[in-house]
Amino acid sequence: MGSSGINAEYMGSSGINAEYMGSSGINAEYMGSSGINAEYMGMRQAIARRMKESQDTAASLTTFQDCDMSNLMALRSRHKDAFLEKHGVKLGFMSAFVKASTAALVEVPAVNAYIEGKETVYHDYVDISVAVASPTGLVVPVLRNTEEMSFADVEKTIQDFGRRAKDGSLALEDMMGGTFTISNGGVFGNFFGTPIINQPQSAVLGMHGINQRPVVVNGEVVARPMMYLALTYDHRIVDGREASIFLRSIKDSIEDPTRLLLEL
Repeated sequence: MGSSGINAEYMGSSGINAEYMGSSGINAEYMGSSGINAEYMGMRQAIARRMKESQDTAASLTTFQDCDMSNLMALRSRHKDAFLEKHGVKLGFMSAFVKASTAALVEVPAVNAYIEGKETVYHDYVDISVAVASPTGLVVPVLRNTEEMSFADVEKTIQDFGRRAKDGSLALEDMMGGTFTISNGGVFGNFFGTPIINQPQSAVLGMHGINQRPVVVNGEVVARPMMYLALTYDHRIVDGREASIFLRSIKDSIEDPTRLLLEL
């Protein structure tokens, strides 16, 4: 896929993934007008097939980090009003995690790769799938070329995805492709979890709830807002060392957001 295209290996030879879309090319249950229940069931069946395919295909492992959210929360608190006034959108945490993940994907290319036949293919761009709530369940539209996006670009695009998911105007093309996925279970209060890889991607980042926990800082026990991060990765492509470096890179960027501004 080029910077403006749709991930070809994700889609079938006809241009649309038949497994995801149904044998007719378009999933009648998902796309039909027979009611929300039929749409919901069609989506759940498609998700179930993809997740089972992932479990059957990938050599999945999950590694974890805990992340101190203090500095990112302080940064957001200091600048959220000015950010909203200038950009017309609220400053959330997703933009920081998208940009931190993008930097880590550039640093560790194996996490941004996929298997095609007997070869490993490395993407030269970053497209990140993000989960968005809709009336029929979660959908996963794709942020395209996040290496070229600003914090404001990410927040505006996610806000637009949310609006379009609610009014039903998200196009199927919006959910095609993606080279990496971020799953934010924290918005539902999740404390800990192990996300499933979205094939043919090689990894998925799981964000979780922010909770005050005792940690040792400079030899003293203090309460800090902590988040568990989980990276599930395909061990056929990504080694444990690479997965650890990748997740540590995200942790470092979130704990010191100035690293993102300085591209460190």
